[in-house]
Amino acid sequence: MAADSRCIRTSSALSNPPLTLRDLDQLGLERIKGVGPKTLVALEAFEVRSILDLLETYPRRYVDRTNMAMIADLVEGVPALVVVTVESTSAFTTRNNKKMVKVAVSDGTKRLNITFFNQGWREKQLYKGLEVAVFGKPELFNGSLQMTNPLVDPVGKATGRIVPIYPQSEKVRISSSDLATWIEDALNKCAPRGFADTVPQSLLDEHGFISRSEAMRAIHLPESIEAHQNARRRLAFDEVLRVQLMLVGKKAQWERESAGFSHETSGHLIDGFMKALPFPLTGAQKRTIGEIYKDLSSGTPMHRLLQGDVGSGKTLVAVATMLASVQGGHQAAIMAPTEVLADQHALGIRALLASLTVSDDSNLFGDRTLRIELLTNKVTGEQRRNILAGIADGSVDIAIGTHALIQDSVNFKSLGVVVVDEQHRFGVEQRSRLRDKAQESEHGLVPDVLVMTATPIPRTAAMTVYGDLDVSVLDELPPGRTPISTSWVHAPIEIESMWADVRSRLDAGEQAYVVCPLIEESEKLEVASAQETFDQLSAQDLAGYTIGLLHGRMSSADKEAVMNSFRSGATQVLVATTVIEVGVDVPNATCMVVLDANRFGIAQLHQLRGRVGRGKLLSQCYLMTQNGEPSPRIEALVASTDGFVLAEEDLKLRGEGTIMSVNQKGQSDLTLASLQRDLELIQWARDAAVGIIQADPNLSDLPLLRDELDLLFSDTDEEFLFKS
Repeated sequence: MAADSRCIRTSSALSNPPLTLRDLDQLGLERIKGVGPKTLVALEAFEVRSILDLLETYPRRYVDRTNMAMIADLVEGVPALVVVTVESTSAFTTRNNKKMVKVAVSDGTKRLNITFFNQGWREKQLYKGLEVAVFGKPELFNGSLQMTNPLVDPVGKATGRIVPIYPQSEKVRISSSDLATWIEDALNKCAPRGFADTVPQSLLDEHGFISRSEAMRAIHLPESIEAHQNARRRLAFDEVLRVQLMLVGKKAQWERESAGFSHETSGHLIDGFMKALPFPLTGAQKRTIGEIYKDLSSGTPMHRLLQGDVGSGKTLVAVATMLASVQGGHQAAIMAPTEVLADQHALGIRALLASLTVSDDSNLFGDRTLRIELLTNKVTGEQRRNILAGIADGSVDIAIGTHALIQDSVNFKSLGVVVVDEQHRFGVEQRSRLRDKAQESEHGLVPDVLVMTATPIPRTAAMTVYGDLDVSVLDELPPGRTPISTSWVHAPIEIESMWADVRSRLDAGEQAYVVCPLIEESEKLEVASAQETFDQLSAQDLAGYTIGLLHGRMSSADKEAVMNSFRSGATQVLVATTVIEVGVDVPNATCMVVLDANRFGIAQLHQLRGRVGRGKLLSQCYLMTQNGEPSPRIEALVASTDGFVLAEEDLKLRGEGTIMSVNQKGQSDLTLASLQRDLELIQWARDAAVGIIQADPNLSDLPLLRDELDLLFSDTDEEFLFKS
């Protein structure tokens, strides 16, 4: 249908069907009153190119004029929102040559002074008579309250009870009141036809959602706070339902179109492994292995996420998973993001499987020891050729490696199970390449894939980001793991006491890590920082003790030598960058000092802390900062050692982030839905998507909904969602 036949014409609106999102996407902004050629260019820079973009530019907050603070009510130190009129504006240059703008405002009963530093453009923006909403923290200055650098939103002469405040762009001079005017005009012109409801009516009824037409109007022009909440709830559900339909639909399609292995999940190899374990499995490990074995025996390729806190026993679950493949005469592979972690896996897995044998008709005794090989870039020459030959002829049962496993020279004979450890550290392409390599083997079957992470993910994020994976959770620590005490130190006396504790532990035969600060975007600086710390500790705080240095720029051989020395106990202290973040397991290391800890995020600090507390001795983690104010991240780490609690806290502190890929049209990201507060909506959407896809895999009976997915998700988004 040509775009000009989609005009919003009130005269013939009744004979036209309701407007779909595609209709709105193809309607130009020149139809909006007051939008001329110059404004079109400005809106383009604002990434608003169609009526759909305009209507999906949602308010970032609202001014409730029935419940506003007056200037007379302001309390020192308590943030507040007031709607005021500009009385005068003046600009100054301070003695140190900085621009300062002073603005006097009034709400008709009392005046308030506002000061802006380094915002010279405010002089022109805030002209006399302009009505603005001001949000900030009042401070006492020369006996009167004032605000410094508050948020300011021009609200025009809007007289509605609840005024929407939109995102603004000073660069292209688009104000909140401009957007409000244009959006109201668009809504009025759309009203005769209304908006097509793509969500099945039964779902709307089940959860008490209002119609899309009501929601689109009330999100922009709410008559009450309740009306706005109902609108946000409905439109947020639309967003998460679309994401879930993409994820569930892709997973269902993949399962329909992929032939997988039917692994035997009991037999001499698995039974022997379980009997040889020196400790009982936790309840969580038993449950998780049961979930995985059900997948492995089904003939449909497994695509499962295993998330477990630091030290919860993921490696053991991974080994049990890989043995199911080896037991049936196939191969397994585990891919790790760093050589240090791959080395650690090789040590741990070989130790766990040392007593096991596999059947081998070519062997005089009818069986042979399990062949486990490590393949990283440091493996070269004849050794590398032998390993590659063993992978190709099937004599290598388990391959452990880094991204070296997905190089063109690596060809598996029959790869039945793939484990990807710390999957968030790999690119999408790297993960999918290992799966593709498996399909190139002699069977052409899709291997079962288990992706693991020790970075716990909030439930809402797991359902949204990893919605195309089944999720297993290890939420129980094995017996014998000792709790880790975490302290924040910053004062000189605390720092001296900390190094005294480290020395006493070293004297008792224990070992320690000292983690150097992360210096963003500069590996050279990070290495310099590590070297400087090493030199300083060797000369001062830890003089006389054996200290090793580990950082990302060292050669593979040097890294291995340093780690082997630390594992053996020959090195007492390891000074390292975040190269030790995951997987390093030295039970005798009982103390960690993280320097400049406020440079790290919660998840990374939790991962680092997990390198201690791996034996039976009480362990200590010191988070050291330069200043006397602990960040919320530091406080969270001191308060809890539960990775799942910390993940929820991290989500609150960091915000939502982008759910989809970075290269997207801009409409498929979550705008209104929140991973923090919308767990119920996301669960409803997940359940609804599963039901819809099971009944109608191609959405043949819901063509408008199918069209929305095609419109809002690019091929890149689909690929990203599917491969994650």
